[in-house]
Amino acid sequence: MTAADRGIGALRDSSRRLRHAVADLPPGRLAEASFAEGWTIGQVLSHLGSGAEISTALVERGLKGDERGPVREELVPVWERWDAMSPVEQRAAWLEADERHLALLDSVDAEQRTSLRVPYFAGLLDLASYVGYRLSEQAVHAWDVMVALDERAVLDAADVVLLWERIDLVATRFRNADALTRLAPRRVQVQLTDPQRTLLLDMDTELHLYPPPPADPTARLTGPAESVLRLIYGRNRPQDPLAATGSITLDDLRTLFPGF
Repeated sequence: MTAADRGIGALRDSSRRLRHAVADLPPGRLAEASFAEGWTIGQVLSHLGSGAEISTALVERGLKGDERGPVREELVPVWERWDAMSPVEQRAAWLEADERHLALLDSVDAEQRTSLRVPYFAGLLDLASYVGYRLSEQAVHAWDVMVALDERAVLDAADVVLLWERIDLVATRFRNADALTRLAPRRVQVQLTDPQRTLLLDMDTELHLYPPPPADPTARLTGPAESVLRLIYGRNRPQDPLAATGSITLDDLRTLFPGF
């Protein structure tokens, strides 16, 4: 199984879990707050749905050999249409757009899965890289909904494994520049407890999360991989089993990683 195959399977599994969670929610619950700041559950579904609609068009563009990336003029009308929907309409439209996106990915044959280049927001991407971006959106925003419905919700273990494969990209891209300037330089030993693994969070003029553990850390962050992952995605909760010691605090790290 290729990286693209694994990612597409994870996308479908995450979608299935979210569909099951929201299928029978009454309108009032769809209008309740999600974990995503400022967004209701319906608005999270709208975000995922408009993203699926736009992404379907971009994959279709790539299959035709068209390398034109998305431009704001074609995106704004899509966002405005989704924003104008009621929460119930947003759920129904998400279900349809999401399934259309997944069906298109399933239809990409073995040769195309190697050769396809998708003109995405981050540039011209091979299919595995494109699916990695989509899984970040799908899995993390699905958790925004799931935890609003059940405070015990965690990211799916299989999703955590795949999301960790691209965690340096996320950490580097979504860190807060002012917080990095204030905190650097620091070498934070990241001790994952489930599964056990040691990493280096290197904060300097740039920020990176490396596999080799630091020889001389100035601070330590300890906790399960799922909780550390959500922290880096800006989804930390006070009750998460994380501990920061030395020259950095959890509040520092929450500020450093505001999420999206």
